[in-house]
Amino acid sequence: MEWVVRGFEIAGVAILVGGSLVAFVSAALGLRRGDGRAAYQHARQEVGRAILLGLQVLIIADIVLTITVDRTFDSALTLGLIVLVRTFLSFSLEIELEGTLPWRRGSTGKRPEKPASVGDGSG
Repeated sequence: MEWVVRGFEIAGVAILVGGSLVAFVSAALGLRRGDGRAAYQHARQEVGRAILLGLQVLIIADIVLTITVDRTFDSALTLGLIVLVRTFLSFSLEIELEGTLPWRRGSTGKRPEKPASVGDGSG
């Protein structure tokens, strides 16, 4: 199982590095087109997404390590702390990327207009 854990760790780091590189290359191409603000925003969002996905894969590695390889109370506490910190980071990044709290996402859309009622002067 240590090989599985190592594989998840390598995959997580590869996602972090690869996703960031792709975002920076894409931003450089956007800069060449002359739209610096859009290139910056796009790079920022893509790097954030790479970080979110990489953190999730690294959490998988920590969980597998704790439940299969290192079954001690200390490792469980360490896992809890790591998951807590990474969850906070993921939550913060999600808010940064989306611009709203996750549970308020559905309420930020345009609200349907109230139908006109009889005698309200519209019509």
